[in-house]
Amino acid sequence: MHRASPAQSILIDFGGTLDADGEPWSLRFHRAYTDLGGRLEFSSFEPVFQKADRAVLNSRGIRTAGFRQMVQSQAEVLLRLLGEGPALDAGAIAETFRSRAVATVERNRPVLERLRAQYRLGIVSNFTGNLEPCLEELGIRHLFGAVVDSAVLGAAKPDPRPFVEALQLLETHPDQAWMVGDNFESDITPALSLGMRACWLRSRSRHAREGHPPCTQIGSFLELEAVIG
Repeated sequence: MHRASPAQSILIDFGGTLDADGEPWSLRFHRAYTDLGGRLEFSSFEPVFQKADRAVLNSRGIRTAGFRQMVQSQAEVLLRLLGEGPALDAGAIAETFRSRAVATVERNRPVLERLRAQYRLGIVSNFTGNLEPCLEELGIRHLFGAVVDSAVLGAAKPDPRPFVEALQLLETHPDQAWMVGDNFESDITPALSLGMRACWLRSRSRHAREGHPPCTQIGSFLELEAVIG
């Protein structure tokens, strides 16, 4: 019987994985928006958020923006596209989103530090070209031996190239690596297709489609150590 090679590395998604337990940015921005008086339902809000996301990706200076500046830019573009102008405070929405994300990153930091003592860690994220400065601002860049930002690489998950790039940087074969992420299609499916082990950080609102390959599941990043050991 074939025995799996011992794991050497762990690749981790950023948004929705390290900064939240399985909830994407769009959902969390909508929560901050409604907490501060916004009335648009999520089904109408989400397409506008995606348009704002693309605008931020193509904005001048984004490659050097830290986490606070990026979230602020996202909130400003979002409100402009929503047409809610001065009726809502972009700064307040941005700070509500940012403070919650930072609190979750800080909660997860001890887990990352313990994992780093045993494994090579990498981040693979569909981001806007400024993942490195965001990680620096959050104080966790030093924990990762590989940081792969889709906008820098020129390929986004579920394309396998971001995973392959991270594995090469960590000098790890796919069957010796885990992928941890909140998006089944973008994180889990391509990792499994490469021969990696995969752990899906699944929020209560997300469900695997029928026919999806089985994988390890957790409901919080705090549970990760117990399932990969």
